[in-house]
Amino acid sequence: MGAKYIGAEVKRKEDPRLLRGRGTYVDDVKLPGLLHAAVLRSPHAHARLGPIRTEAALRQPGVVAVFAYDDLKAWLRPLPVSGMPPPALQARVGFTIRTAAQLPLACDRVRYVGEAVAVVVAESRYLAEDALDLIHVEYEPLPAVTSARAALAPGAPLLYPEWGDNVAASFSHAIGDVEAALRRADVIVRETLRVQRYAGMTMECRGVVADPRAREAALTVWDSTQIPHHVQTALAEALRLPAHRVRVIAPDVGGGFGTKANLYPEEILIPLVAWHLGRPVKWIETRREHMQAAIHSREQIHDVEIAAAADGTILALRDRFLVDQGGYNPWGIVQPYNTVAHLLGPFRIRDFAVEAKVVMTNKTPHAPYRGAGRPEAVFVMDRAVDLLARELRLDPAEVRRRNFIRADELPYDVGLLYRDGQPLVYDSADFPGALETALEAVDYEKFRTEQVALRERAVYRGVGLSAYVEGTGVGPYEGAVVRLDSTGGVIVATGAASQGQGHETVFAQICADTLGVPLEAVTVIGGDTGAIPFGVGTFASRSTVLAGNAIAESARKLRDKVRRVAAGLLEASPQDIEIEDGRAFVRGVPASAVTLARVVQSTVPSFARPDARDLDFDATTYYVVPTVTYSSAVHAALVEVDVETGAVTLLRYVVVHDCGRVINPMLVEGQIHGGVAQGIGGALWEELRYDAAGQLLTGTFMEYPVPTAAALPFIETRHQECLSPRNPLGVKGLGEGGAISPPAAIANAVEDALASFGVRVTACPLTPANVHALIAAARGR
Repeated sequence: MGAKYIGAEVKRKEDPRLLRGRGTYVDDVKLPGLLHAAVLRSPHAHARLGPIRTEAALRQPGVVAVFAYDDLKAWLRPLPVSGMPPPALQARVGFTIRTAAQLPLACDRVRYVGEAVAVVVAESRYLAEDALDLIHVEYEPLPAVTSARAALAPGAPLLYPEWGDNVAASFSHAIGDVEAALRRADVIVRETLRVQRYAGMTMECRGVVADPRAREAALTVWDSTQIPHHVQTALAEALRLPAHRVRVIAPDVGGGFGTKANLYPEEILIPLVAWHLGRPVKWIETRREHMQAAIHSREQIHDVEIAAAADGTILALRDRFLVDQGGYNPWGIVQPYNTVAHLLGPFRIRDFAVEAKVVMTNKTPHAPYRGAGRPEAVFVMDRAVDLLARELRLDPAEVRRRNFIRADELPYDVGLLYRDGQPLVYDSADFPGALETALEAVDYEKFRTEQVALRERAVYRGVGLSAYVEGTGVGPYEGAVVRLDSTGGVIVATGAASQGQGHETVFAQICADTLGVPLEAVTVIGGDTGAIPFGVGTFASRSTVLAGNAIAESARKLRDKVRRVAAGLLEASPQDIEIEDGRAFVRGVPASAVTLARVVQSTVPSFARPDARDLDFDATTYYVVPTVTYSSAVHAALVEVDVETGAVTLLRYVVVHDCGRVINPMLVEGQIHGGVAQGIGGALWEELRYDAAGQLLTGTFMEYPVPTAAALPFIETRHQECLSPRNPLGVKGLGEGGAISPPAAIANAVEDALASFGVRVTACPLTPANVHALIAAARGR
């Protein structure tokens, strides 16, 4: 395989279409006779459902149908629950799990504000929305519980009375001997750390269009999803159809971030009502609905202890934490165990113990959002390390130097199992090297010198560090078909679905280099169940690792086929055939070159040459990984805090990142920058807040601010390339990494800036009001 494109800063193939407004998003799908749906959602956080009367809504002009649970119950099944532990992990850890699956329409009880209760289908969205007001639902309000600690208290309202409590999952796990390590420690630091609830705010909200009018009684669905094959499976089961009669297409998707990697009620409801009505139906989520009903994430409370020797060597970590799960648990143990698996990060810690509980509350369900348990783990670990450094009067950078795993220790067995049930063994990295590069990039020593002088002038600046190791490229597989057409063009189809990552570019680079064709000859189709029969989807930083290697292997297989045919055409041995720039030639004889179109056409039977040859110019690979690869990074944030207002200004932000072989440096930086922006949002502004009755208080961007370009610094990126030995391309996952460390790095920087006040940061977001309150409390002490 050559390297003409891999490693090059190739401009995104998608951009001309998207930047000129020629993309096709779900809401751009227009069909004859299209109906529009609106969803009636519960105004109560917790209530029993009584009769639902829809007659008045049905009498409205333009209203075609109204459906509640009883109208569709023969077709409605609980939404699939993912994230159950594999046998090896279950045997090692011993999870206690209760599943809480959600129905597409509520039956008997609602458990959060925004839960779907009924759906109206009308000639326009306006008519459908108006008709919602005419549906009468008899609710019997029940007491709500809106925090994990309150949900564990004796006498707390129960979301599932048959359980007897509100614990959906619990487990404990340990390596080494934590009690012994605590006894020999010179210092133990204890703190309660809170990670707030926030979520992915995609530019495009969710949406579904379902058309039941295709030939052969088939259903076509356009869905703003990250997992089209999973949606296809669920719809085929609900409608009792073979999978090939349900085609799910994820067209251009305006951001996903894990938010769209869930199977939602509307993804079943809209196709189901379209099928019943025999007409196409569209539903597009509003921003208010997105904030109420799309998954939330992050919210955890940790009681952590870190123990060390006097020289700063970390001896042990013990953590007890709660996950505030909301009303349903669609992802099993994924979030809490991801947190456990990533707590130790690049630190050499051999004595570790953890206890976790997943607690149901009357809030929107909690599920993976970019990072999926890792930002929570890193916030806890890096805050604990900085608190330890302060207690020992050591520089936080020095504590990290003394405790980071060295490059010569890799592969490094952490002692745990990863979420896939395989040993958690880091494959390749240089954690100390990344740290030193980050310190050099921010001129750390100079900053420390200047910091003292600035404080004397009442200018409060701080620097914060954070480091993580991220399991990426989770299996079990991803598929790719690479096909050569009659003109020498190449079509790549894969189960990976893009939401803006640049798949059309990166996958084309991999295919073009492997097959030996120009980049412009390659067309990439992702997220279409009609193009490839099996697929998993895009989440968990997996696309380049799995789909990329599947594409490379399929392209290698196809290249071998082309060489065999070209050998016959050129009267040479297949081993002597080279393919470059879409032309096949005998090695050392470039004048013998023929186009790939000529190679393909040479096999096509004709009246002059009726002997049929092999016309199978395609290759399929379902690439299976034994376990994950491990990306890593060190982030450094420089901030200035206005102590009178509490405002935090980001002065600089540096990322030193290892994602294995870099396929396209420009796209890598774009992914990192986007992730960092989301992480900064979690550090400084974003929080989904509820009142005691379970009403969402932050339902618009007026109450839930997100980062703007004006508020972000230039993000400086340095690349490490520690190739992974676990796949032929040597790549590691990338998509989530940027979002993992910013809350920890910025919290550490703010505490560093305010060290002279004795401020202790235990939670984000660090809004001006929250920072001002911390300063006021410290001054009071």
